[in-house]
Amino acid sequence: MNPVRVGICGLGTVGGGTFDVLTRNADEIARRAGRPIVIEQVGARRDNPDCDTSGVKVTRDIFDVARNPDIDVVVELIGGYDVARELVMTAIENGKHVVTANKALIAVHGNEIFRAAHAKGVIVAFEAAVAGGIPVIKSLREGLGGNRIQWLAGIINGTGNYILTHMRDEGRTFDDVLAEAQALGYAEADPTFDVEGIDAAHKLTILASIAFGLPLQFEHAYTEGIARITAEDVEQADNLGYTIKHLGITRRSDNGVELRVHPTLIPKERLLANVHGVKNAISVMGDAVGPTLYYGAGAGAEPTASAVVADLLDVARDITTAHHYRVPYLAFSGVNDEANALPILPMEEIVTAYYLRLLAVDRPGVLARVATILSEQGISIEAIIQKEATEGELVPIILMTHRTREQHMNEAIRQLESLADIAGPVTRIRVESLDEQE
Repeated sequence: MNPVRVGICGLGTVGGGTFDVLTRNADEIARRAGRPIVIEQVGARRDNPDCDTSGVKVTRDIFDVARNPDIDVVVELIGGYDVARELVMTAIENGKHVVTANKALIAVHGNEIFRAAHAKGVIVAFEAAVAGGIPVIKSLREGLGGNRIQWLAGIINGTGNYILTHMRDEGRTFDDVLAEAQALGYAEADPTFDVEGIDAAHKLTILASIAFGLPLQFEHAYTEGIARITAEDVEQADNLGYTIKHLGITRRSDNGVELRVHPTLIPKERLLANVHGVKNAISVMGDAVGPTLYYGAGAGAEPTASAVVADLLDVARDITTAHHYRVPYLAFSGVNDEANALPILPMEEIVTAYYLRLLAVDRPGVLARVATILSEQGISIEAIIQKEATEGELVPIILMTHRTREQHMNEAIRQLESLADIAGPVTRIRVESLDEQE
């Protein structure tokens, strides 16, 4: 049987890993695909010293790969938005199937790309775009296809999880652990996408669309980073029975869908609370199956290559069949009928519990004024921790609240920060039970 001919664009970490896995496991992959999958051409601006590309055509112009009539599948591993979009659209226009690990591309341009692919009768596969080697997209789209998904929450950025893990275990500051993560190669020189939640929001956008049958709407995702989390917050959370994790959370309600990334206190006994270091994990609650957890390496050369090659196997099997059956990209037929899709809820409408840290002057009546402001907004206090201090000194006050609407908490914080006896901004961290018995 004729081989499936692949063109790899980008020979960096993931591109190199994909090249290695395809060549090293060629016989095993061919047996599973029913035909060989061979690398016909590589498009890369520079060589990867760990990849022996002798015998493979190499071009510095990635668009040569997209237009090459001898290629069946273009593997886009260059990253970014604009050039990657142009490359993928060129490949589709030239009748190529596409495999990509680019979460930003799918989250921002996916609706357009899927429409073009459908019109041309080609496949766009993107398992590697979310959580590296963890097959969560396939599980959510196919394995849980009989479920009404209720909520999904995940640690989907390894850099942020590494930082919070070491802050908790070693009592270190955010800046200190970030510098270490950069030195180890876990964080980029510019870590903004990781620590501010943008990378996680790209991935959450994709997962939410598959879970709830929504068009991709990254522009409506709420993102909040972890740079303001202090060692004291981590310690206080631990004392209260919680762990702080940087979570992506999406939940369906009658009014719409939550789509948010932010630091979150979760009970220590939850599975997600025990995912450490650079590992990723996604917890999914389905009405039929109950809670399921998908855990593993969320990045890295060969873990991500594992997902890329799995997509290539799917494409090869589809090419082999005559009917070109394909599960819809976002799991639902008619997903682009936006009139029937649930809206993304604005953050002000979210209902959750809160951890608050205030720096207050230690004098009589301050705590009473704080409690009055919260009460006037309908916010009930669950727990208070106040350290001993000499009268007149600044002392931290830790509050845990019951569930309330975000807009009420916003107003309460505005009023608290206006008090003369409250110094600086109020730290707010949302609290989620992630009840696995729901």
